[in-house]
Amino acid sequence: MLPMWKEIRTQWKGYVFVLPAVIFMLVLIGYPLIYNIVLSFQNVDLSNLATDDKQFVGFENYRTIMVEGVFGISVVNTLIYTVASVLFQVIIGFLLASFFSMKFKLAGFLRGLMMISWLIPLTVTALLFKFMMGSKEGIFNQMLLNANLISEPIGWLSSPDVALWSVIIANIWVGIPFNMLLLSTGLSSLPKDVYESASLDGANWWQKLIHITLPLLKPVLLVVLMLGFIYTFKVFDVVYVMTGGGPINSTEVLSTLAFRYSFSDFEFSLGAAVANVLFAILFIISLIYLRMIKKDEGV
Repeated sequence: MLPMWKEIRTQWKGYVFVLPAVIFMLVLIGYPLIYNIVLSFQNVDLSNLATDDKQFVGFENYRTIMVEGVFGISVVNTLIYTVASVLFQVIIGFLLASFFSMKFKLAGFLRGLMMISWLIPLTVTALLFKFMMGSKEGIFNQMLLNANLISEPIGWLSSPDVALWSVIIANIWVGIPFNMLLLSTGLSSLPKDVYESASLDGANWWQKLIHITLPLLKPVLLVVLMLGFIYTFKVFDVVYVMTGGGPINSTEVLSTLAFRYSFSDFEFSLGAAVANVLFAILFIISLIYLRMIKKDEGV
């Protein structure tokens, strides 16, 4: 008997328990993914979506999106949005994690309070920020005007120069608690005796941070950065609700571009092509993440 079949025979109960999850993934993830890939190689729009008259066009849809300027803009916007969001989320999350690692009253309560922004649905958060930034009489402008930080109201969501950064601010606020939680766990696992020895040697806070905390926290930081990048790169909710990709494509990202092609222009094949590009990028990043995890486990 082949070793594989022998293993299946001896461990069949385990495979039975896993089977529902496998079927779920094949039906709700595998089939849409395969269908989307096939769709990207066809010429499908509203006129032939429900018919069998779907012409195979090869890589024509991919060539079409590549030559359109909005695709390049969406790639750049996605990278800026992702890098800026993740960078500030990690920095602020680390500072808050370090602050709450100190023992003081109400630390647990304040930490729990910080988690509220993470528990609120993204759509609700986007609507709140749209309300605060959506007009020149909004809360953001009133606060800055009262503090004499600006002389006239800013069109946070209507100006192409600042719209992307306005959406980034909203996303940073959403992601801070997640980063704080993971980094707090990492900080709590660091050995205390190393810090005590460094204090005896006269090391200050900055020296401890550079030579002890960051090197020991490197595995956790890498995981936080990779997870944040994967989660943020596929953003849709916040951008779509706050700006819809505008004004003048200044906040257009890959996910909103795919949505616009498919459900506004009804160019389903072009939307599928953009979605596949997004999937390919995330797939490569996920492989890098899994490789890092495997390498860390090997160590």
